[in-house]
Amino acid sequence: MLAIIIPFYKLAYFEETIQSLANQSDQRFKVYIGDDASPECPKKIIEKYQDKFDVNYYRFNENLGSKSLTKQWQRCIDLSKSEKWIMILGDDDVLGSNVVAEFYKTIPIIDKEEIKVVRYSSQLINDKNENISTAYTHPRIEKSTTFLIKKVRSQTRSSLSEYIFNKEKVLQVGFKDYPLGWHSDDMAVLEFSDFSTIYTINEAAVFVRFSLLSISGDLTVSREKNKAKFLFYYSLLSGKFFSKDQVQILFPKLFQAYLSDKKQVMYFLRITGLCIKSGEILGYIGFLKSILHTFSKRTKESFNVK
Repeated sequence: MLAIIIPFYKLAYFEETIQSLANQSDQRFKVYIGDDASPECPKKIIEKYQDKFDVNYYRFNENLGSKSLTKQWQRCIDLSKSEKWIMILGDDDVLGSNVVAEFYKTIPIIDKEEIKVVRYSSQLINDKNENISTAYTHPRIEKSTTFLIKKVRSQTRSSLSEYIFNKEKVLQVGFKDYPLGWHSDDMAVLEFSDFSTIYTINEAAVFVRFSLLSISGDLTVSREKNKAKFLFYYSLLSGKFFSKDQVQILFPKLFQAYLSDKKQVMYFLRITGLCIKSGEILGYIGFLKSILHTFSKRTKESFNVK
């Protein structure tokens, strides 16, 4: 059975999310809504649709998402029961009407291949439900490390809502608690798949909302996002999950995290240690040159040197 878990906080597009569940051609799922002590009450909307599908609503007394988004995800997962599979659906994202039906069609393959992570095609929408991207599709079978490199190179995209995870694996591994949950979904895809295989369902789509109300569209939290970026790439490069060529693509992302916030001296020290340990000497020299270039430029500007 499939559990669709909605960590709730924003009411703005919530009914459209709920309506997309009512529209599912296959109703073999249960919905668990975890209200993160929101100032906006979703009860009227939930009551409106409670006869359409099996829904369980719980309001938490403490707002946890503002402190740790991943811990809010986890306590919402804990609301679920014996379901084998879970989808964590954003409270503003929308499912295509055949998402559940296509999942059940693939169960025999998923079980045979021992797949732990299932992915859908996706498309970005705005606050007016207009498509603002082309449809993103993926290889039917793809290594999660290959996917990550493609995402780093802006050749694809993903977000938490378009995945279904094996619940046992989620509970075993857990989500990495990065600031704002930024990159926590990327790491989840890698770890929940054991850095191995993702199975894609391209015949159904998840429509992901991009607006100023979403973290993706919020430009005021850049420092927190940058911290998450550093922690994510540092963790990846500290392991041995990627080929030498892939590592060459990942290291610049780690360097950028420091260059975007040079007050973080610890970033510099950890990068230095990692480069020495991994033998990334040429990349490290280029990194030092970037620091010196930036310092020289700022010094000239401060003295108004042309």
